[in-house]
Amino acid sequence: MKRLFGGLLLAAGIMIMLTSGLCTLAVIGIGASEVARDPTVLVALYLPLIVGGVPFAIGFGLYKWGRALLRQPEENDVF
Repeated sequence: MKRLFGGLLLAAGIMIMLTSGLCTLAVIGIGASEVARDPTVLVALYLPLIVGGVPFAIGFGLYKWGRALLRQPEENDVF
């Protein structure tokens, strides 16, 4: 059961990191094209990093938690 829960956490973390990272990248890319026209927009490029960074950090935490659960030895393993 621990391996199932660890795998679910790992998958959820990867999906959250992937979607929030791609969305943040797209918004920054669109904003970078606006900087070419008006350099004062450069300050607005930090906003997607702050807003997109929170879900990315949550996804990273789920990923690390799931990975830690999968790497723990089973209680009934004999070495």
